[in-house]
Amino acid sequence: MDHFLKIISKADNIPIVLLLFLVVFYAWYGLRQALRNDRLDKPWESTMIDKVQVWPYLVKIEFLASIFVMVVLTFWSFLIDAPLEEPANPALTPNPSKAPWYFLGLQEILVYFDPWIAGVVIPTLIIVGLCAIPYIDINTKGNGYYTFKERRFAVLTFCFGFIVMWVSLIVLGTFLRGPGWNLFMPWEEWDVHRVVALTNVDFTELFFGVPTRLVDDSLNPLAMLIGSVTILGWFSLGLIYYIWKRKSEVIQKLGVLRYTIVAMLFLTMMALPVKIILRIGLNIKYILVTPWFNI
Repeated sequence: MDHFLKIISKADNIPIVLLLFLVVFYAWYGLRQALRNDRLDKPWESTMIDKVQVWPYLVKIEFLASIFVMVVLTFWSFLIDAPLEEPANPALTPNPSKAPWYFLGLQEILVYFDPWIAGVVIPTLIIVGLCAIPYIDINTKGNGYYTFKERRFAVLTFCFGFIVMWVSLIVLGTFLRGPGWNLFMPWEEWDVHRVVALTNVDFTELFFGVPTRLVDDSLNPLAMLIGSVTILGWFSLGLIYYIWKRKSEVIQKLGVLRYTIVAMLFLTMMALPVKIILRIGLNIKYILVTPWFNI
């Protein structure tokens, strides 16, 4: 545990720890405001009748806030040394070699998915999904005020997708990934000589006894078929739910196109924790192996 305390107290990790506290605080504050509004007859924000101009009131506050942040950063620079290292040496690679903290989530996803999936497809879906939210959101409630009851699906999806998944991946990559990108618990020392003997198997080998490759090292068509059916079965859950709830008010308002986009993005997001559990718990590397990509 002393070693873990040294890790979180490193100069370049202190801001990440503070960011975690801010994420937890503002998530709690937003949910607190939402639950308070849900107990009222009308949102508390609608009772705020006083309005002020951006200039000079808001600009003055932002200017004072920027000065305050500058003062804090100045004193910070006096108390904590900048996390600078020696010049890059092509003959000596850092171990572990980590990306900046805001990319550690993607670097951690590389452990569970093919590089093309983790580095291209998933980031693209995240960006496209965020851009699509205004066009697929049919709920007119909750604009301009906090609420949970009226936007339950949106709030829960955000809390799980960002706070639980994305932030936890950053924490995992920052504090628990050590030399060799091995997983170290907080009570374990980071041993640069540690060798973890993992026998990674594919999904079809573990559950169906079907090898991914044949004797001549070519891909097994049966394994590809089982993997493809498994992935199609996962995404068909959206179709099953649509058939089950097709007459509900929400499905009717969404329409087929918007529902398809929402279901695809949601199931893709939920596939990430499933793949993490399969990899860490059962050492399953891939579900589907093809000549072009692996999932």
